Amino acid sequence: MNRFGYSNGAQQPVVLLVPGLNNSGPDHWQTRWEESRGDCRQVDLGRWASPNRNAWVTRLDAAIREIDGPVVLAAHSLGCITVGWWGALQSQAYGWPVIGALLVAPPDCERVETPDTIGGFGPTPQSPLPFPSILVASRDDPYIFFERAHSIGKYWGSAFVDAGHCGHINAESGLGDWAFGQGLLDRLIDNARVRPLPTHRALPTTHRIRAATHGAAHAYR
Repeated sequence: MNRFGYSNGAQQPVVLLVPGLNNSGPDHWQTRWEESRGDCRQVDLGRWASPNRNAWVTRLDAAIREIDGPVVLAAHSLGCITVGWWGALQSQAYGWPVIGALLVAPPDCERVETPDTIGGFGPTPQSPLPFPSILVASRDDPYIFFERAHSIGKYWGSAFVDAGHCGHINAESGLGDWAFGQGLLDRLIDNARVRPLPTHRALPTTHRIRAATHGAAHAYR
């Protein structure tokens, strides 16, 4: 076992943080994770206020290819849709080099009231993601109905986690370092431990994840 707690020569994954529209400010959990965790780095998608789907997917692809080893994605809002499109357009083998993704508060890019700034990312891709994933949704997210978020999770083959009432799960939600979300991220990372990569082991089912995190989720309402 190496100094990261991995055996069989496996490397510690790099966590790429994939922000949404207007980037993540200083009080956003993504920024806090980059500052406090040693395994996180943010992807510079560019044109934060006027995003372009193809440009963002291309920049995400470049960031992933720069990593010589396993990658875990931690995306928020429009960053989740970007990850969805990357998974649909790329042809990576299942579970390598991206070994997992935490997808937090994806917006609905197909609603009538969707602003043009994100409408160009629609329609939401419906292809299963080529890696294990967890999708986290809030019951009072102003950018997507809870049931719609659940449907997107089914499209992508994601384990679905009910975060309770947390708004858009962003800086305004007052989550601080968001320990609950870090627990889900660590679950994805731990899934790669004590096994050779790129072989994967299935994540727990949605029901088991929700049962394990139900109390923690309610703590962030």
